[in-house]
Amino acid sequence: MNDMPPAGAGPAVLSTSVPPPSGAPARPAGDLVGALDAVRRRLASMNSSLPGYATDAVDVLLDFANQVGTSDVHLQPAETGLDVRFRHDGVLQPVAVVTPGTSSSISARLKVLADLLTYRTDVPQEGRIAKPRHGREIRVSTFPTLHGERVVLRFFGHQREFSRLEDLGNPPQLTARIRDALVETSGAMLVTGPAGSGKSTTLYACLRHIVLDSGGARSVVSIEDPIEVPVAGVAQSQVDPASGFDLKTGLRSLMRQDPEVIMVGEIRDRDTAEFAIQASLTGQLLLGTFHSDTSAGAVTRLIEMGIEPFLVRSGLITVVTQRLLRTLCQQCARESTDPATFYGMEVDRARVPGGCPQCNGTGYRGRAMISEFLDVRNDQIGRAILRKADSRELYRIAIDNGMTPMFMQAGSLVREGRTSPAEVWRVLGSAIRV
Repeated sequence: MNDMPPAGAGPAVLSTSVPPPSGAPARPAGDLVGALDAVRRRLASMNSSLPGYATDAVDVLLDFANQVGTSDVHLQPAETGLDVRFRHDGVLQPVAVVTPGTSSSISARLKVLADLLTYRTDVPQEGRIAKPRHGREIRVSTFPTLHGERVVLRFFGHQREFSRLEDLGNPPQLTARIRDALVETSGAMLVTGPAGSGKSTTLYACLRHIVLDSGGARSVVSIEDPIEVPVAGVAQSQVDPASGFDLKTGLRSLMRQDPEVIMVGEIRDRDTAEFAIQASLTGQLLLGTFHSDTSAGAVTRLIEMGIEPFLVRSGLITVVTQRLLRTLCQQCARESTDPATFYGMEVDRARVPGGCPQCNGTGYRGRAMISEFLDVRNDQIGRAILRKADSRELYRIAIDNGMTPMFMQAGSLVREGRTSPAEVWRVLGSAIRV
């Protein structure tokens, strides 16, 4: 490891004693390893005492993020320096620990690019770099911490490789059921899951399918915060709460635009949920994302938010819940018969991660989607909703009526040798049972 000079006196040296990364590259491993080596060398060669240091350091980090196609970059100040990490295949991986004393200048540079207040370091701020030279819109979020401002960058526009429903990796029968739901002329389809589960990617694939399937004959509009990917044939709008253009106002105005399909980027509160369900009952197909762990949980959460059960029953078509599992590197994965590596899964053997140059030592490369499709149009599910059945009962009824739960799909991936029990446990936790 290089010795660090005093802050502001010489090169901003990178600490190379970071732990090995725990995610996997979606691009060829050589690209990721080379990009990491390059960004570390460039940061280590920079002189933090020069006036243009912060500008150059930010450019290097943004170039790196664009090259590896990351979704997020985290910059967290600590006593040892500015800890830089990036998210790859859903897992944070270390990039560098930059010399102490540089975090404030780097965060200030990012705030300038995002039109934030550089003199306010005591309150959280959010902004956007709308037209970066690196090509992708970036959301910038700052948050005051003990050692300075923590900055998180969210990059948009990397879903092009998953542009169609068939590209998402769902089982053919589930893809067919989604296509059937998108033919409906009224009702709501919600895509749920935690942050980073690919909800927006699925919604954009649905929009593209509607546009192509209808030949442009359907009026398709969206209201988003923010617009992550432009979709040809869709009139997309981005909310601006500062000017009074919020989701509720936008939805009300969109109803006067003669829409046939409305996409709501995220349903966060009761007002938006209620308006969305009402819109789905008046002759529009509504698509939206919603935070929920399970498909049945999404239904009960709507009722708990104050939406009447009969509106949920009448307005909802389906709830699609999904997760992303890292897939094993096929170069170094090894077979295990040790029950300790099965994490409670009912299997006799499983492949587990190894670690090699091809996967940057992580044991994983790429990700696979698992999903479940709850059809609210089913009579038994509908009756359970009307009597306010809890999520466990609703989930059981859905499985009894043909829904394949995510943990069963995850078990199939384990048996096929595509992922490991440890990865299923990381993503699904106590739901792991096959």
